[in-house]
Amino acid sequence: MQRSGAIRWIVFGLLVLWLCFTFFPIYWTYITAFKPPPAVMEGPTYLPWIDFNPTLSTLGEVFRQERGDIFGPLIASTLIGVVATILAVALGAMAAYALVRFEYRVRLLSGLLFAAAGIGAYLGLNAVGLSEMQAFGLAFLIALATGILSNLLPLPGPVLHNKDVVFWFVSQRMFPPIVSAFALYLLYVRLGREGIQSLDTFWGMVVCYIAFSMPIVVWLLRDFFQALPVEVEEAALVDNVPRWRIFIQIVIPMALPGLVAVALITFGFIWNEFLFALILTSSDWQTMPILISGQASVRGTEWWSQSSVAAIAITPMIVITFILARFMRSGLMLGAIK
Repeated sequence: MQRSGAIRWIVFGLLVLWLCFTFFPIYWTYITAFKPPPAVMEGPTYLPWIDFNPTLSTLGEVFRQERGDIFGPLIASTLIGVVATILAVALGAMAAYALVRFEYRVRLLSGLLFAAAGIGAYLGLNAVGLSEMQAFGLAFLIALATGILSNLLPLPGPVLHNKDVVFWFVSQRMFPPIVSAFALYLLYVRLGREGIQSLDTFWGMVVCYIAFSMPIVVWLLRDFFQALPVEVEEAALVDNVPRWRIFIQIVIPMALPGLVAVALITFGFIWNEFLFALILTSSDWQTMPILISGQASVRGTEWWSQSSVAAIAITPMIVITFILARFMRSGLMLGAIK
C-alpha cells in the first residue's frame, strides 16, 4: 500500500510539472500583455504588482488600432472559422455515417482508370484549344464518370473497403502542408485568370479550410457513429422511415455531444492555422495568426504589443473551451452516448 501511494504521489507530481510546463507560455503571454515596455526590456518579471505594475496602455493601443487593424483580422478569423467549421462538420458527418452504415467496394483498377482518364482528357481538351481551367473541369467530370462506371464492372485486382477509404481520408494529413498550400495557390491563381477570384477571398479560405479539416472530422465522427446503437435505426427502417430522416432526426440528436466536440476541435485548428492564411491571403481576409506574426517594427519585435494581440487571439478559444467542456467530455469519452 505504501509503495502504491508513493507511486501515486510521483505520478501526481509529474502531472503538476507537466501542467506548469503547458500553462506557462499562456501565463507569460498574458502578463507580458499587461507589462509596460520598460518592464519587458529590463528583463524577465513574473508576478504582477510585485515585480511590475500592470497597465492597460498596450491593450488600449491595440484596440485603438494604433498598431494596425485588429478588428478586420478578428472578424475574418471568426467568420471563416465558423462557416468552415459548420460546413466541414456537416459534410464530414454525412461521410462518416456512410462509412459506418454502408459497405463500399472500390476497385483499385477503377482508381487507376480514373487517374488515366483525367490526365488523358485534360491533355486532349487542352490540345483542342480549351483553356486550362475549362479543360480541368471537363476532365474531372470525365474521370469521375469513368471511375464510377468502371467500378460497376467485374474488374480484376484488389478491392478496397471502408477501412481503406478511412485510411485514405486520414492519409491526407500526412502530406507536408506546404505541398497542399502551394498547389492550392497555383489553382487559385489560375481560377483568378478565368475570372473566378479566389485568392484573398472569404470563400477561397472557407473551401481551403473545409478540405484541410475534412480528414480529421471524418476520422473522429466515424468512431462516434460506430458507438451509436444500430437497433434504433433498424426499428425506424422497419417503419419505412427514409434514411435521410433517420440521419437527421435520430442519428444527429444522439451524436450531438460528439458533433459539438469535433466542431470545437475543428474550429481550434482553423483559428490557429497559419500557413494557408499566409499564402492565400494578402490584406482583405488576413486572419489573427498573420496579424500576430506581423507585430514588428523598425525598432525590432515589440513583445508587449505582440503579446497583447496574442492574448486577444487566444482568449476566445479559452472561453469556448470552458463553456463546451461538458460537451467535449461526454462526446469524446462516452462515444456520443449519454
